[in-house]
Amino acid sequence: MVDVGLQVRAQRMSQSLRIDDAAALTGVSVDLLSRLENGQGSVRTDKLMGVLDGLGLALVLLPKDHPQMQMLREASAGHRQDSK
Repeated sequence: MVDVGLQVRAQRMSQSLRIDDAAALTGVSVDLLSRLENGQGSVRTDKLMGVLDGLGLALVLLPKDHPQMQMLREASAGHRQDSK
């Protein structure tokens, strides 16, 4: 959930939204949005989907052996090596 939270925060900030404004826009509490962004605790699926939709994000599920997943793993590994 940490990776999702990081993407949510990045999207919110790219839209120049304060956390309280984003929470109001997406229909969740500031506490819930903060926990989501920080990867803390659990968030109900309907709330997560509402936040993603409100910020213009989508959640995509793929089988682990899907070619797109391999590309994402390779890109992620490269990104981690670049940041060292």
